[in-house]
Amino acid sequence: MALHLVRAISAFAIILGSSASAQDAPKPQKPVTIAFSQCNSAEPWRAQMDADIKSEAAKHSNIRLIAKDAQNDRARQMAHVREFITARVDALIISPLDTSLTPAVAEAFDAGIPVIVLDRKVLGDKYTVFIGADNRVIGAEVGKWVVKTLGGKGAVVELRGLSSSVPAIDRSEPFREALKGTQIKVVYDADMEWLKARAREKMQAALARSPAKGSIQLVYGANDPAAIAAYEVARDAGREKEMKFVGVDALPHEGIEAVRNGILDATFEYPNGAKEGIAVALDILAGKKPPRNITLGTRLYTRDNLDKGGERIEAEPAP
Repeated sequence: MALHLVRAISAFAIILGSSASAQDAPKPQKPVTIAFSQCNSAEPWRAQMDADIKSEAAKHSNIRLIAKDAQNDRARQMAHVREFITARVDALIISPLDTSLTPAVAEAFDAGIPVIVLDRKVLGDKYTVFIGADNRVIGAEVGKWVVKTLGGKGAVVELRGLSSSVPAIDRSEPFREALKGTQIKVVYDADMEWLKARAREKMQAALARSPAKGSIQLVYGANDPAAIAAYEVARDAGREKEMKFVGVDALPHEGIEAVRNGILDATFEYPNGAKEGIAVALDILAGKKPPRNITLGTRLYTRDNLDKGGERIEAEPAP
């Protein structure tokens, strides 16, 4: 009798334990559809962003990711955003081509879709969160580095990003401000539209305008592909040793590798925000309220500090 009682109590305890375990087990996460609109995957920095977005999304079994590349076409990216609105996605992560995407982003926001904007800002306040590095800080820091490197005098070529994009403006204006009061002159500047092929064309034009050896001391490319293209053009002309080259992005396989190989003298990191974008999207869908603006850090990489992980830039936001 006692043995039967012990067995009954044990069985009851197992049932209770199983029930408690089932209650304590985490509930399956609700499936969510996150759309990602990329303006131009042909840019290496953006190709890395694409890969990082997909990698981060893959870490969450409840995420269904829909990614589209606008291939540097404003109308196509606008159409993609409107497709996502029609599909009633749960959240939209977008890296817009330029401020012309403002109306499309506003439409998504007005439709009740959380919108996380990466890298390039849109106008107005119809978005949920903006994530990006401070391009004005980067532009100012590039300018300071150029002044220090050239000793306050020299001739510089500036290869700007797409002139209608906020990052291009923000990387250029503070750079120019940092040169004021010095004997450094920008002898040639051009819009290379963030494209390496276009940067090659513009650098060829810069050398044609300043054909004398020693007439250009430094080239600033608003992204690393532009700075690398400038080096290649100068090398083909036998002039690469007379000038220094600095860019922005610091991708491990591109800008940092170019510094390591002596192609670039410096590169400033521009993180793509992919990891943060996915995390913020999930936070919003879980009912959390993230900061409206999330500013990512930057680092300066030169051959002197490369093996130390670069130098963290601690700077106040540029004007």
